[in-house]
Amino acid sequence: MTKAAVFGNGSWGTAFAMVLADAGCEVSLWGRRAELAKEINATRVNSDYLPGIELPRSITATADPAEAAHDADFTVLVVPSQTLRGNLAAWKPLLAPDTVLVSLMKGVELGTAERMSEVVMEVADVPAERVAVLTGPNLALEIASRQPAAAVVACVDESVAQRFQTACMTPYFRPYTHTDVVGCELGGAVKNVIGLAVGIANGMGLGDNSKATLITRGLAETTRLGLAMGADPLTFSGLAGLGDLVATCSSPLSRNNTFGTNLGRGMTLQETIAATKQTAEGVKSCESVLDLARRHGVDMPITETVVSIVHEGKPPVVALKELMSRSAKSERR
Repeated sequence: MTKAAVFGNGSWGTAFAMVLADAGCEVSLWGRRAELAKEINATRVNSDYLPGIELPRSITATADPAEAAHDADFTVLVVPSQTLRGNLAAWKPLLAPDTVLVSLMKGVELGTAERMSEVVMEVADVPAERVAVLTGPNLALEIASRQPAAAVVACVDESVAQRFQTACMTPYFRPYTHTDVVGCELGGAVKNVIGLAVGIANGMGLGDNSKATLITRGLAETTRLGLAMGADPLTFSGLAGLGDLVATCSSPLSRNNTFGTNLGRGMTLQETIAATKQTAEGVKSCESVLDLARRHGVDMPITETVVSIVHEGKPPVVALKELMSRSAKSERR
């Protein structure tokens, strides 16, 4: 039987542990709080993140990273992107020798502007062939409810992507394979920033035309950055690009969308953080995405606008006026 270790027992980590278990894997689910691990094992419910949803019995929760990592064929990483480096450094000595490291994180590291797969390779000292990425329109609660969904498994070694595809395919969860790791990761990271922008527009009371414009031009920004970094432009019309962007920008289940909505309604950053129980990756990643764009000489005005609102305190009304008054240009630029 395939064994998978899932590091991170938040809503997405727990939901994906369910997918792996339903696909026939033996799953160890790690979280830092021993009391939550005990509760999951005793009640088969993660009441903090997925209340009311019964977990398969092939999932064993633990607060011991060594126990989780032991003999795992796949080590799935589902922690906040800005904590990955420190966590993985601590876990590195515990990893099974040939385990494939799979990132479910959608962010860009502050300071280094590295994608999550790059952080994994650097910290765990493993080649690209042992690192995969799973991404796509995957709202945790819907997947935990076993509603039909699809995703992309990307790895430079397609045979590795196919192995993980087999390990997580169920009647309700359909993963496709890809070799464009760069494009798949950028799609997942930048969509959080655009999700914030659409949420802000929603909170301001703007209509569907405004939100459709942000989604479409946001996809154009993502594609420009991807092209500059060597990604396949077609990736951004697929599940990792448009698919994930639509889910994030249209659903109240999206943390980034909800976070942006609160900002657009006039809440301060600190008030919005206090009202948000889980990590909205775009809040920190918008800065690192903008850093990445500047390093590659790519213009990303929506991302710049989000940074100005979230981290510079610019009123959304002022930021919107500045965004709309930019000089005229061709749509293809």
